[in-house]
Amino acid sequence: MALWTPQPRQRAFMERPEWEAFYGGAAGGGKSDVLVVEALRQIEVPWYKGIIFRKTYRQLGELLDKADRYYRRAVPGARYNGQQSCWKFPSGAKIYFAGMQYTKDREKWQGWQFDYIAFDELTHFLFDEYSYMFSRNRASGPDTRVYIRATGNPGGIGHGWVKNRFITVAPPMTPVKKRIQWTDTQGEEHTDWRYRIFVPAKLSDNAALEKNDPNYRLNLAMLPQKEREALLEGNWDSFSGQVFTEWRNDPDHYQDHKHTHVIEPFLTPKHWRVLMGYDWGYSKPFACGWYAVDEQGKMYMIRELYGCTGDPDVGVQWDVAKTAAKIREIEAEDPNLKGRTIERIADPAIFQKNSEGSVAELFERNHVYFTRGEHERIAGKMQAHYRLQFDGIGEPMFQVFSTCTNFIRTIPTLVYSETDVEDVDTRQEDHLYDQWRYVCMKRRISPKVREEKPRPKADPLNQFVPKMYGY
Repeated sequence: MALWTPQPRQRAFMERPEWEAFYGGAAGGGKSDVLVVEALRQIEVPWYKGIIFRKTYRQLGELLDKADRYYRRAVPGARYNGQQSCWKFPSGAKIYFAGMQYTKDREKWQGWQFDYIAFDELTHFLFDEYSYMFSRNRASGPDTRVYIRATGNPGGIGHGWVKNRFITVAPPMTPVKKRIQWTDTQGEEHTDWRYRIFVPAKLSDNAALEKNDPNYRLNLAMLPQKEREALLEGNWDSFSGQVFTEWRNDPDHYQDHKHTHVIEPFLTPKHWRVLMGYDWGYSKPFACGWYAVDEQGKMYMIRELYGCTGDPDVGVQWDVAKTAAKIREIEAEDPNLKGRTIERIADPAIFQKNSEGSVAELFERNHVYFTRGEHERIAGKMQAHYRLQFDGIGEPMFQVFSTCTNFIRTIPTLVYSETDVEDVDTRQEDHLYDQWRYVCMKRRISPKVREEKPRPKADPLNQFVPKMYGY
């Protein structure tokens, strides 16, 4: 009898040749098992080393239980060293299990090399933590396969970058290639390609689990809507912890401007007020957004400038002069901005002075002028909520042009902080949100008054049942 047999979807994941592969979506797809078993692939090679990460050491418990169940029976003589969190095999091969609770924890692995690197629940990690381990993914010796695997569900601090890297970039089971240019030790330039892929999995792909626990699907179906859609259906647009649950991006309504926050661009009337928000960044992205406000106070985001390299949350490192020149160029050429009076509101941090003056003063020397934005985080977040609310006929007080792609990408993926449960987690790619928040605070509105629906009449049976059972 086989110790472990992969389900068809697990097998499809394990057979992928790409350097980087992500498996999951819904709960119950057998994600942890496949990472633990995949690590065994090269244990006959004496110098082989693998490592599997969870966010915290406490979360490693389930993975270690699975490893104990499979490794001892699959490889007689395999031994576990609890102090090193490492399984050592008779050949000399090793598989480590590790937590990376804080970004600085990645530095513990500086100088190490691993043929196989895996992340369980990748959406719990920041991109900086994940991508750092690329530098540790190298051959421990000759004739080993070097690759990275990961699993996860929607939601968590890393939801946005994982979705962008694996889910929306291409259809499932479609390899994505990235061009890599590099220079060898002789100074010659080379071009190569790296491939990655998303292998989706749902509970229905794990027949063994459904057979062993037929009630598990019922458990998932009983979850609140957001969690149910994410964990049962693998919906990456709906997840627990999402801040702006009001967000809707429905292409069917781009033209009628109702029931959606994303619309096609149009030429705004000349008399509409125009504002611009700015969030400072250098090593992290800077963010600019331009907004038109109509006679009723409805706000439209009409243009964005985002200083990001293309890698999540990595800034282009433009100096003030270059940023100011680009701002002036956009305002001189964009039909919705050209010739308009524009009120610019900025991150209060740029007004802090140092030995060279403030960033705001540097912008003034480059003919770009800002007023100080209001930094009340919770009040600003609530203003964003008020603007996203739909009224009785399906119109919100804020919409964004479909050309503002980075705003559309980052806003719906923001999650709440674990330490300040009413605020956005600032470890995310929140720069476009911050500049929007400054503009919202400049043009405050009141929440919509929702009509109270009449309460249904009490059911006499429902009143009787609790008493009957002593509730």
